[in-house]
Amino acid sequence: MDCLLFRHGIAVDREDWDGQEAQRPLTPKGEERTREAAVGLRRLGIAPTHLLSSPFARALDTAKHVRDVFRMRAEVQVCDELLPDAPPDKLFPVLASLPEDACVICVGHEPHLGLTAAWMLFGKPTPGLSLKKAGACCLRFEKAPKAGEGALRWWMTPDQLRKLRKN
Repeated sequence: MDCLLFRHGIAVDREDWDGQEAQRPLTPKGEERTREAAVGLRRLGIAPTHLLSSPFARALDTAKHVRDVFRMRAEVQVCDELLPDAPPDKLFPVLASLPEDACVICVGHEPHLGLTAAWMLFGKPTPGLSLKKAGACCLRFEKAPKAGEGALRWWMTPDQLRKLRKN
């Protein structure tokens, strides 16, 4: 299984948002850069079979752009295990329910995604790993996804992903 962790794009600043935190959307610039980063992912030859997203608006918007860029037929699966305050290890049962040959993109938030990557790689929370907005990493599990059994394939900033779309 390949598991891509993809951070949502640039969202409206908290200070400028009067609504509920869960409804804070992407900015127009965030939408554009997210779409460009997704095109970069496509240029890597990624063939996603599943798309999971936090229920927060900015993550769902990001997931919809990814879905459009990849022309995926599957719907975005809302996943509470990708909420910002969800325990990172709770994502493993969700991933284990998918086929072993799946390529899943998980759209979420920081610091949750960095902590999730640490659980996947090291089997415990480890500080220092983080994704920039519209950045992504790819981890591979040879068998069922378990803590500490992921292998890092790549980790890219949004700038690196956007540059891929131009080649």
